[in-house]
Amino acid sequence: MKLSVIIVNYNVKYILEQCLYSVKSAIRGIDAEVFVVDNNSVDGSCAMLREKFPWIILIENKENVGFSRANNQAIRMAKGEYVLLLNPDTLVEEDTFIKTLDFMDAHPDGGGLGVTMIDGKGKYLPESKRGLPTLKVSFFKMFGFHKIFPKSKRFNYYYLGHLDEKSIQEIEILSGAFMLLRTSVLEKVGLLDEEYFMYGEDIDLSYRIIKAGYKNYFYPHTTIIHYKGESTKKASFKYVLVFYKAMEIFARKQLHMKKYSVYWLFIHSAIWVRAGMALISRGVKKVLFPTIDFAIILSGFFILAHWWAAFHFGDNYQYPQEFFTYVAPLFTGITLMSIYLSAGYERPVKIANLLKGIVSGFVFIIILYSLFHESMRYSRVLLFLGFAWNIVFLIAVRLVFHFARISNFRILVEKNKNIVLVGDETETERVFSFLQQTEVPANIIGFVSLDETVKSNRYIGTIHQLQEVVNVHGINEIIFCLKDVGAAQIIQNMLYFSDLQVEFKIAPPESFSVIGSSSVNTAGELYVIEFNSIAKGMNRRKKRLFDIALSLCMLITSLFWIWFIPNIKNAYKNFWSVLFGYKTFVGYSPKILHAEIGKLLPKIRPSILFPGIQWNWETHQSLIEQSHIAYAKDYKVRNDFMIIVKNIAKLGNQSNK
Repeated sequence: MKLSVIIVNYNVKYILEQCLYSVKSAIRGIDAEVFVVDNNSVDGSCAMLREKFPWIILIENKENVGFSRANNQAIRMAKGEYVLLLNPDTLVEEDTFIKTLDFMDAHPDGGGLGVTMIDGKGKYLPESKRGLPTLKVSFFKMFGFHKIFPKSKRFNYYYLGHLDEKSIQEIEILSGAFMLLRTSVLEKVGLLDEEYFMYGEDIDLSYRIIKAGYKNYFYPHTTIIHYKGESTKKASFKYVLVFYKAMEIFARKQLHMKKYSVYWLFIHSAIWVRAGMALISRGVKKVLFPTIDFAIILSGFFILAHWWAAFHFGDNYQYPQEFFTYVAPLFTGITLMSIYLSAGYERPVKIANLLKGIVSGFVFIIILYSLFHESMRYSRVLLFLGFAWNIVFLIAVRLVFHFARISNFRILVEKNKNIVLVGDETETERVFSFLQQTEVPANIIGFVSLDETVKSNRYIGTIHQLQEVVNVHGINEIIFCLKDVGAAQIIQNMLYFSDLQVEFKIAPPESFSVIGSSSVNTAGELYVIEFNSIAKGMNRRKKRLFDIALSLCMLITSLFWIWFIPNIKNAYKNFWSVLFGYKTFVGYSPKILHAEIGKLLPKIRPSILFPGIQWNWETHQSLIEQSHIAYAKDYKVRNDFMIIVKNIAKLGNQSNK
């Protein structure tokens, strides 16, 4: 056997699907086998693989064993003369494997090979070729000198910036995203070091290949897409810790530095500096708007109270101190909590969510105000003035941050995308129909054909006229149908348009997903048919807000429910449990949670009631399961309300454990 392709997957089902379609095309004519090692994914990856790619060799791990160990599992089973370690977030050209295998056959001194990689916008990725991360090299990389001097051998040796990107080069470090290895060399130098959980294992293995007397080659005559950021979030503390700990392991085990203690100190200093920066940044991002809002809302009560007192009652009148000490802070807290529950503090900023929070908070304040003792009802006018103040100034703050171009705090502006679909008639129609079912604000301008003879009114040109189509119709997004357009042709067009404001997405065949990436550091964008899942943050907040409001209402009117709820004592316990977040009114049946389907449902709190509670499990199991799936996939607060109304007498039930 010539080639064994090994892919390690962890919760990237849609990306993996696209990758495998490209691999399937690339292994045609090659005696090859493909392994997918799944590290206990919970996104349905394995079910998708069994259904759509039964020809692959699937290894299902019951835990996340890490990148190195997972690859080694497949390497030990591989029969190929060459082993290719391939990331799931990649797309290879149809002739990638043929070209690279031919090159390695012609260069028996080659132990490993890497290729040119581009991101989802067609931009060259510098990690396509790398140098050994010595102390000096790591220092210049960590402190950004490589960006200031990108072509310098001294300052950008990490990415070998001095070497030509378009010619074959001998390099030191291969990228684990595409790492073609000679099996006989692996037998001599050993497999991936399993002390590395993720990151660093490619550096370690590349270095061992060089030490054994073989060469690592950078081969630029084929290109792959690498959607960086799919499996990890590079700004997180966890990434920083794992990455730099990997560097420490490499220095300790391979470099045998005389100044290892200096390197150790440097690495650990970097970990804590970066971790500190990440924690501070995350903390600031989380509390900045709530802190500013608190100051604005509370100061609004103070300013408006003094102004209204002087304007309406005269200069000598002042509101009681209790208003400023207790009432104003209480109403401020209610408004902030309402904005939070309405997703008003999510980023990017959505003004609609902010307004929902302000309005719902105001309504709650008015209701609460009506329950106050008459001596505490200071002024309804003041509440309305505060409401207007909040709308004006809270929105104004967001606008200031937006126009100041402060990242992560900008207002989300939904723009319609002018999209063109590239492919044959049947597949473009399928993708067009699929896109109409998504929540993507898009304007499908038309189709671009591969066949010069197509005369359909929907087609506005051929793939050879794609540049003209983009310019004439103002296209800002191109979706390629992978079934019809080869990966090589897609990559060729991406490279051509890489300097323009055009984004790219790829629709795998027989799939309800369209995948792309707008940035090297962000996860690939994904169009899927969106269900209003209960797992969505907004729905979780709505459900929690509903639970709080209803539990308070039930407790306040508790005497009334004695006549309708048989086990009222237990019902009271349930109301308190829901109020404090230990339970929810509506959720899943205990038997569903113990069934196979329960593993696929999003996690929520133990519940008192559940969909299909009126049916018997033994005789209506299928109906109950279907009702739970429908409830979880398309959540609406009114569904909770209707289930409670119909089963009010069962609110005294014992909830799920």
